[in-house]
Amino acid sequence: MKKKLHLSPNFTKKPRPLKSIKYVIFHYTGMQSEIESLNRLKNPETQVSCHYFIGKNGEISQMVKDKYIAWHAGKSKWGKIIGLNKHSIGIELMNKGHRYGYKNFTLKQINNLIRLCKKIKKKYNIKSENFLGHSDVAPLRKTDPGERFPWEKLSRFKIGNWYNLNSNQKIFFDKKKYRKLFFKNLKKIGYRYFNIQKKSKTDRKIILAFQRRYLPKNVNGSIDKKTLIISYFLANFKN
Repeated sequence: MKKKLHLSPNFTKKPRPLKSIKYVIFHYTGMQSEIESLNRLKNPETQVSCHYFIGKNGEISQMVKDKYIAWHAGKSKWGKIIGLNKHSIGIELMNKGHRYGYKNFTLKQINNLIRLCKKIKKKYNIKSENFLGHSDVAPLRKTDPGERFPWEKLSRFKIGNWYNLNSNQKIFFDKKKYRKLFFKNLKKIGYRYFNIQKKSKTDRKIILAFQRRYLPKNVNGSIDKKTLIISYFLANFKN
């Protein structure tokens, strides 16, 4: 798998220990063309970058070497980690995103993404559940890679977490406790930016982030029974 070099100046110049790389974060570019996307990722004024960029034709470009911290996740949290940049590899996929006409990622993009992630996973011994979306780690700010990103397909290659609902197991929840139970599950999974005990206007953004990933055909921002059950299985059972 050949990679082009489109090196960006936007990274922390001090090398990090390679053993600190524990996560991979997926993004879409959210721009109207590949040239515009690459130029933005290479422009020192934007102060944004990624380690790898995948074009619509599947071509992979390396923009920051793995040993350096790229500026892709921004203000972010997951589990006990605050600021994912120093612990992650950032991968951008060309897609216009929600603002400019969000479309499916191409087959070539996803196939080469899987190949790239397999190599990264093996090289840095990254856990399957540590492949995350930008909206997982920054749900109040970001919506990428969005509901068209094929998480279920990637999970078949041990890239990213997924769920396996046991139809034989009947689960009953008190509807009055849906919110508290849901956010308890999310905290266990790794999501942050909420208070389990106290409602917030930003709760909906976190629900949407969860649904874009795990219920892409049901992104409504409400904690319905299916949303709650999926969060329960993800929090309590390994796929």
